[in-house]
Amino acid sequence: MAEVLNCKGLKCPQPVLKVAIKSRSMKPGDTLEVHADCDAFPNDIKKWCEDSGKVLISCVDQGGFYVATIQF
Repeated sequence: MAEVLNCKGLKCPQPVLKVAIKSRSMKPGDTLEVHADCDAFPNDIKKWCEDSGKVLISCVDQGGFYVATIQF
């Protein structure tokens, strides 16, 4: 089951920083679902995943906020 990290109300780069901190406690194969409403979040999380070697499974606009699923 994926853990959920609520980053709604935070402006970039805060959501990605929260993901980076959370990533320290994630094990290989774990998934993290991140909820964020910052407009820059989809691009920022895509770049972070590429830079850190994580898999961005999806980043979906839920109408007012984004849900990104990351595999570690």
